[in-house]
Amino acid sequence: MASTIPAALGEAADRFGDHPAYVEGDATVSYLELLRRVRRAARGYVAAGLEPGDRVVVWAPNSISWVVAALATSYAGGTLVPANSRYTGHEVAELVDRTTARIVVVEDGFLGRTQVADLRAASDLASVALVVDLKDLADLDMGAVTTEQVDRIAESVSPDDVADILFTSGTTGKPKGAMSAHRQTVGVARAWGELGGVNGQDRYLVVNPFFHSFGYKVGIVTGLLTGATLYPVATFDLDATMSLIETERISVLPGAPTIFTSLLNAPGRADHDLSSLRLAVTGAAVVPVVLIERMRNDLAIDQVVTAFGMTEAVVVTMCREGDSAETVATTCGRAVPGMEISIDAPSDSGAGELLVRGEYVMLGYLDDEAATAEAIDADGWLHTGDVGVLDDAGNLSITDRLKDMYISGGFNVYPAEVEQTLARMDGVADVAVVGIPDERMGEVGKAYVVAREGHSASPDDVIAFAKERLANFKVPRHVEIVDALPRNLSGKVLKTELRGG
Repeated sequence: MASTIPAALGEAADRFGDHPAYVEGDATVSYLELLRRVRRAARGYVAAGLEPGDRVVVWAPNSISWVVAALATSYAGGTLVPANSRYTGHEVAELVDRTTARIVVVEDGFLGRTQVADLRAASDLASVALVVDLKDLADLDMGAVTTEQVDRIAESVSPDDVADILFTSGTTGKPKGAMSAHRQTVGVARAWGELGGVNGQDRYLVVNPFFHSFGYKVGIVTGLLTGATLYPVATFDLDATMSLIETERISVLPGAPTIFTSLLNAPGRADHDLSSLRLAVTGAAVVPVVLIERMRNDLAIDQVVTAFGMTEAVVVTMCREGDSAETVATTCGRAVPGMEISIDAPSDSGAGELLVRGEYVMLGYLDDEAATAEAIDADGWLHTGDVGVLDDAGNLSITDRLKDMYISGGFNVYPAEVEQTLARMDGVADVAVVGIPDERMGEVGKAYVVAREGHSASPDDVIAFAKERLANFKVPRHVEIVDALPRNLSGKVLKTELRGG
């Protein structure tokens, strides 16, 4: 059983052969062809001077070429550093400099920008031997490097070697680079695929960005392990996504809650046949209960499961097939095999900080021993910063982020509870609540509400709805109706922006 990414790729080519690995527009690439392309790119990397352990930054949107660039990094013994496709040249230059990257792969011109020029203007790229545009990946100079040479390098990759460094989203400070070993990246992808029942007959739409663990580890790597056919999406377009689900009979669709909210509220949804969807997996710190109910009832998806994960541990908990609708709607499931969870509860309420330990917890943060020691204690527990509770069956419910809690008139208020309530209001498509300063109460709640298409919601209506269902100290004192909530590409609401609003 493969425990490195190169081994998983080789086994996939042997097992699945001519079966389609990727479909992108009119292009279809089999598992055998994927291995051929990866070997060729790896030869180019080695010819450019990449040595085992060197870092490769990939800065591009989802595509087959992104997959080749990433897998070739592992095949050549390197460490993958995915960069957010929406980052500026300055932000990527910082990642390149911090990782002393040897190679940078870019999709120049994405969204009409000049990525290569921007990158060179922001840094002298002292460590970099090669900057290559994705469209030129297949034409890299391979010099005298042979396929046999890169095969030997691939075979020498150890399960304990660092496979990737994924930087946190940095919504509350400077991004930190979470390092994972090959055995961890492959192991967590296998666990996720097995729990979801993913197989070679599945057609898997990858809306999650490849630079995020949800797209890369439980997307690309799960595909190698299961033989599923992946459909990468570069930018999320609602109508195009619904058309793709219908025409390609997509069966697996993981995504952030906002993806499913968009599908459910799409004006043209009734014009598309989405019945092929059998597995939907969503997750975030908090998922609205009403969203899960609507995914089951309105989209008629056979298996809707929630999961909880983070950059530092990828997948921590997940619901199982056969779990009750209530379990799926109100929890993110139980610890996946190889992981354990605990709640550091300071009181009898049962709520406290979620602690995580096990095979898939990161090795540590890149070049930051202090931050690593702060995150992972002496007993190996990762302190997540999330507040949660466990039921008698071990199912986890995330109630909020520690940093999002605010104190109003001496009472702790968890915004997620207020958001769950307001999400049930007719006409509300999306909602976020933050604490803002108040001279008398210390802090009070402010709700940002997005109305559903064709509906209206007034601030007075929202406050009245909350007053009927929540204790007075939890009711937002201020409501602002907005067109959309600010989110990063992982789907997280950027509450720092809202607090400044």
